[in-house]
Amino acid sequence: MLDESLLDTPEALSEADRRGLLRGAAEAGARVRTAARHAAEAGVNDLKPDGRPRAVLIAGPGAAATCAADLLGTLAGAGSPVTRLAPTGVAPAGGALRWELPGWAGSVDLLLIATPDGTEPGLSLLADQAYRRGCTVVAVAPASTPLSEAVEGAHGLFVPMATAPYDEQDTPLTASAPGVLWALLTPLLAILDRTGLLTAPPDTLEKIADRLDHIAERCGPAIATYSNPAKTLAAELFDALPVIWTEGTSAGPAGRRFAAALAELSGRPAVVSELPEALAAHNALLSGRLAAGADPDDFFRDRVEEPPALHARVVLLRDRPIGGLTAAPAARELALGHDTPISELEPEDGGEIETLAELIAVTDFAAVYLALASGA
Repeated sequence: MLDESLLDTPEALSEADRRGLLRGAAEAGARVRTAARHAAEAGVNDLKPDGRPRAVLIAGPGAAATCAADLLGTLAGAGSPVTRLAPTGVAPAGGALRWELPGWAGSVDLLLIATPDGTEPGLSLLADQAYRRGCTVVAVAPASTPLSEAVEGAHGLFVPMATAPYDEQDTPLTASAPGVLWALLTPLLAILDRTGLLTAPPDTLEKIADRLDHIAERCGPAIATYSNPAKTLAAELFDALPVIWTEGTSAGPAGRRFAAALAELSGRPAVVSELPEALAAHNALLSGRLAAGADPDDFFRDRVEEPPALHARVVLLRDRPIGGLTAAPAARELALGHDTPISELEPEDGGEIETLAELIAVTDFAAVYLALASGA
């Protein structure tokens, strides 16, 4: 059962937060400002590229690099294809992973490397391979790591990753941690702004930081559950299977990020799909055993020894739909028609990156609260 008293006791949350996840979520705005400053000091704002790259390739381990590639690809649109280079290896460890450039990559392409580690041999080899192919290389990673030396040897641009004092620990940073995402993503936004693939000048990055600060005030540990959207969502999902539906261009990456954060931070499975396709894709799921109305009261179940059955709960993340068309009413009708409860999040008005940042921030807080309440 969910310990609701834990959610409304800041001291208990702090004691349970051994990985510094709440601090990372609360300090996301500050991390954006620090990362933007590091990018400026590295010379990003003074770059004058000769046109757009033919393609942008992104490499890095874990959920942070995957999310960054997803976000940047969505924001860049059709300007240049943004492709994540998936690693290969015999184990999910940094030293065992290898990345390879596609055969067509060359001097008109841009390679972005993002990692919270920087000691992966495979990424250093990738930087060297890109140099031999003539690719431009930009990396964001902790300073004074083998990767920084490799990028320097490849005549690329290295941006030190924005870190916090509590990051300096023996344990590796969690790839889905809120602070890690923004520390890696912010310099990449600045880079692609200079190439003309998206619009993220310094004043936009400051607006992102302000929006993240605003969410931290609304969703922080001192705010009671009844008026805290992140705690409320965590409580609603405690005994549920999250079925995440997204609507709007920016909501898609936020939903996929939420599913990844739930898995890595709290050990919770989730399924995610975009509207209107989600209505057909998940119709059978809501009609089966996972529906909230399925077998609501099994007489023979041992209510002391057996945990309650896991039932679906729809989480609808919405941005402004294109052309004003929305599948939200149909989504609500489908969910409620199968006795499945639904939670909805919709950001306040603002630019595309700002609204995306808000959806990510609220769901990041929710994933952290769920992890702490679950003892993960």
